[in-house]
Amino acid sequence: MILSDTKIRAAMREGKIVIRPFRSGCLGTNSYDVHLGPYLAVYRDAALDARRPNPVHEVRIPPEGYVLVPGQLYLGVTEEYTETHGYVPFLEGKSSVGRLGIDIHSTAGKGDEGFCNYWTLEMSVKLPVRIYAGMPVGQLIYFEISGPVTRSYSAKKSAKYRTVSAHPTPSRMHLNFSRRSVRPRPRARR
Repeated sequence: MILSDTKIRAAMREGKIVIRPFRSGCLGTNSYDVHLGPYLAVYRDAALDARRPNPVHEVRIPPEGYVLVPGQLYLGVTEEYTETHGYVPFLEGKSSVGRLGIDIHSTAGKGDEGFCNYWTLEMSVKLPVRIYAGMPVGQLIYFEISGPVTRSYSAKKSAKYRTVSAHPTPSRMHLNFSRRSVRPRPRARR
């Protein structure tokens, strides 16, 4: 079940949902509008490696905006810091953003119960588009959870995105590969 505006406000009063900064005008019927933060990051290398950290170059979006181009992955970040306790947050792009050909996430639209951070956005575009810091980019939708949660995201030792940052966070997939879990490459036959 999706929370209504009344339920979102009640959950905020109880501390189960935190949105900072909170603007009452951004609360919709059953969602909350989030905005693009001031930073973008792009990967430095043309080919990424899932087993290694991939360095990024970060830029601050200037007042005149920044043009996103097709074929490039941009990591953005929400202006809002959020916490969700007892609910599952989903981040969807706003329809006005989608109609400009901007995708704000490629696979990571669902958050976890216990997620306490800014949201990193995996942004791509169909056509060149000028974007601006502070523009509305998405909406958070909150779902009720059926049943108790054994371990909240913020309590999981394996949670890779717990460090709070108002900057885009690059992939930490490489942390999934430990010496034990990485299988040796097969040897070439002679």
